[in-house]
Formats: sequence, C-alpha cells, structure tokens
Amino acid sequence: MKIIFRANDILEAHIVAGMLNSQGVETYVGGHYLQGAVGDLSAMGFANVFVADEFGALAEQLLEAYQQAEFIDFPLADEEGLAPAG
Repeated sequence: MKIIFRANDILEAHIVAGMLNSQGVETYVGGHYLQGAVGDLSAMGFANVFVADEFGALAEQLLEAYQQAEFIDFPLADEEGLAPAG
C-alpha cells in the first residue's frame, strides 16, 4: 500500500476515499486516532488515503481530475428567497 493523498483533515480524507471507491479503487483511510491526540487544536495534516499498489496509476489519474475540478457555487435561494427547483 502507498499513500496516494495527504488530506488536511479526516473529513477530506473520507471524501477523497469515497470518490476513489466509487470508481472501483479500494482505499484505506489512516489517521483516525491521531485526531484525539491534538485536543482542542485544529487537527490538520494527519489523515492519509492509502491505495494498493495495483490501483496507484488509476488513483493518481482520478486525483488529478479531482484537484483540477472547478468549484461551483450553487445558490441556496433565489432573489425571492425560494430554494431552486431540482
């Protein structure tokens, strides 16, 4: 196994792992228990996403697309205060 992604926090690690899992790449998220070690401080940089060596190339391609994705800000309400349909 190798580290394919170093996340800022455990939530980001699970988002990336979920994206990779949805594409058939088996993942392991490490760093869960390190969060408690930092106490009240903002825990960052301890969560990693691991993949088996045979998934490395595919995972790198998917992560490149993920990191280049553009953020789309969807409005929570229109000018009249109504939620968008759909």
